[in-house]
Parts: sequence; C-alpha cells; structure tokens
Amino acid sequence: MNEIIESTVLRTGVRVDGEPASYLTVERDGPAVLLLHGTYWSRVWLPVLDHLGAAGLRPIAVDLPGLGRSGGELTLETGAVPALADWVARFASALGLSGPIAVAGHDIGGAVAQHLLVHDRLEVSRLALVDSVTYDSWPVPGVARFRDPAVVAATTADEILTARRQAVTEALAGAATEPLITDYLDPWTDARVRRSWMALVAAADHRHTRDLLPALRRNGTPKLLVWGEDDAFQKVEYAERFASEIPHTTLLRVPDAGHVPMENAPDLVARALADFLTA
Repeated sequence: MNEIIESTVLRTGVRVDGEPASYLTVERDGPAVLLLHGTYWSRVWLPVLDHLGAAGLRPIAVDLPGLGRSGGELTLETGAVPALADWVARFASALGLSGPIAVAGHDIGGAVAQHLLVHDRLEVSRLALVDSVTYDSWPVPGVARFRDPAVVAATTADEILTARRQAVTEALAGAATEPLITDYLDPWTDARVRRSWMALVAAADHRHTRDLLPALRRNGTPKLLVWGEDDAFQKVEYAERFASEIPHTTLLRVPDAGHVPMENAPDLVARALADFLTA
C-alpha cells in the first residue's frame, strides 16, 4: 500500500487494532519523530517532511483513526485526547519503535503529544508543539458547536464541507489557493471521516490540557513552540504564556503565518524543527 506523494515522501501504513493506520514518512535509518495532526490530517506536515528526512530524521506523520487516510471510525470515547494518546502508543508499538522518541503535535495533536509526555505513554525525548491547543484555548467556537448532538444530527454533508472549507481557508492564510484547499478537504468527502471528525470535536475538552499543567511545570524535557503570529484559532498569546510558565521551553514566532505555518513558511518551520529534534 505504498504511494509516492512528493519527492522522498512516501505514504504507507500498518495495522493498529485491526484497522489500517496510514502515515507519511521519509524512510531513513535515523531517529524517528512522530508528527501528530489535530482537526486536519497528516497533510499539514507534508511541507516539512523532506527537510526533516534530509536532516537525518525518520519523520512519521500519522493519520489518527478514522481521519485522513486511516481506517476505522472514532466515537465520542475513542476521539478523546487520552484515548488518542493510547492509540498513538499502540501505533508506535506496531511500527516497532522503542526507546526515546521525539514527538511533535499540531492543533489537537499537540494535546495528544502533551499527554504522551506527561502520562509516559511513550518515552518522549523532545516535544515540539506547532500552533497547538493549550490551557483553555479550545475548542474554538466553530468546533465547539458540534459538541451539541442536535447540531450534529441536523448538519448535512454539504454544511460540514462548507464549514471545513471556511476553516481551512482561514487556517492556510496567505498560502490558501483553490488546489491546496481542495487537497486539504479531500478526506471529508468520505462520510466515515466526517463522522469521525465530528466525534473528535465533540470530545474536545480543554480539561485535557489544563489538567496537565502541574506536571508540565515539573517536566524537564526540552520543548519547542512554533507559532504563526497571525493564527486566528490558537492565539500566539497562549504560546507566550506557555513559554513563560513551562520550563525548558523555547518559542519561535513565525511572521505572516496562520494556523498552519508549515504552509506559510515551510523552510523556516522545517529548519526550526530539524535543529531542535537533532540537537
């Protein structure tokens, strides 16, 4: 099930819990780094994967279950951050990953990454958060409304696609072009993915990040924050607060970038991640 996506990037997969788990990677013998998405899919990491591979890393950008190109379907229980962290640990085990591993998370994937670190789901050597949810910064209003079962039941496929188009267009900021927007939206043309996405956002709960703060303040693992200065979903002020309160944290602000700075400034973001993850 291998498919060349771009340059040295390969899409392949492994089975987790009996379902196919799809991921983008650059095959290298170097240290693995797990790259986790949130309300989007592994596509958010594509612009930086070649650079990470060239730096000697083995990047692995996985689609969470029921999302992107992965099989399965999320429920309210399995779409919660702690359950997703457990799933990522099983995914890592299915790949035979052992020992210390670096983890990067974007959006809700950042909450999953923080859980992996704090609750020792994996032995995390370094943590990178890119425009991640933190504190009580989430769920944002456009997502929070789907926590209401009545809203979910009344929402049509076209309405979900329209809402996702608006969100993706804003998230991509200056990088938004019709082909790129269409590429990002492609998984949501599948009803199973739409249902999984609604389960993911219905399970969104800022207690899953807020409750981690005492442990994060005691944690000595090196941390890097990479943040689009113009992110309208996860404000850079949250990153500044995190960097000031959580030890061993460095913040890189990305000018003229929105919620997906990998698309707005791929070289800058890739260099920052590669330098941090190989230090």
